[in-house]
Amino acid sequence: MSTPDLNLLITLDALLAEGSVARAAQRLRLSPSAMSRALARLRETTGDPLLVRAGRGLVPTPRALELRERVSQLVQDGQAVLRPVAKLDLKQLVRTFTLRTSEGFVENFGPALIARTGKEAQGVRLRFVQKSHKDSAPLRDGSVDLETGVVEKTTAQELRAQALFHDRLVGVVRRGHPLSRGKVTPARYAAGRHISVSRLGLDKGPMDDALQRLGFTREIVTIVDGFAMAVALARASDLVATVPERHTGILRTGMYSFPLPVSTPQFTVSLLWHPRLDADLAHRWLRGIVQNICAAVR
Repeated sequence: MSTPDLNLLITLDALLAEGSVARAAQRLRLSPSAMSRALARLRETTGDPLLVRAGRGLVPTPRALELRERVSQLVQDGQAVLRPVAKLDLKQLVRTFTLRTSEGFVENFGPALIARTGKEAQGVRLRFVQKSHKDSAPLRDGSVDLETGVVEKTTAQELRAQALFHDRLVGVVRRGHPLSRGKVTPARYAAGRHISVSRLGLDKGPMDDALQRLGFTREIVTIVDGFAMAVALARASDLVATVPERHTGILRTGMYSFPLPVSTPQFTVSLLWHPRLDADLAHRWLRGIVQNICAAVR
């Protein structure tokens, strides 16, 4: 059985609403002859004359009267599906968004995000999950709506990205630590006992490369896979943590932070999402909030 031409629904709706080939043709900006041919196709498709002559006009058949309301609703529904959403009603929005972030992001930006989204859309709930790996599969399969991170060569090329803020590495120690007094030189920094932060368990990074060029090597005492753990260990010991400045602002409260004595490159933390959500108004609204909050919170 062949698939019917759904464009005929629009023609049928005009014919049944106008009850006239000429007026239906004018409504759809067609010639009367083109509309007559369309009526002939409709009669063939439905197996019913639909409109029959009565004097100088046309009257609908019982089948046409039966179809009139259904066809009108179908056309309206189809037009609504294909028409861009004109406005997002935040008061009626009920949705849970999942954000995958690194440690420190929730502590720094989470409270403001929750407060802002709750104020604008009470039916919206934010779900934060840890970013334990850089695989883009959760964004692809829809289990994650938004993700924060550094765009790298391994990042899936189809993902959309928007820069949130620039960050840099800083050193952090407990109050009263020897490095909290006086100038922190490469030699003094390297002489400390250090925490390495690496999801892969690595004990070397950009900082070690920069120190090595100056002839220094730091002692890595322990390796952790998150910034929060590194800061917590440094707070309770004489260990030195090297962490992103903006990403760990709240985590470092009450501690002594200092610029690193060697040059390390800045990096950009971005917001990432899958392109299928690019035009989604609710998703676009949330992206805007995340960007605004990250720009405001220092």
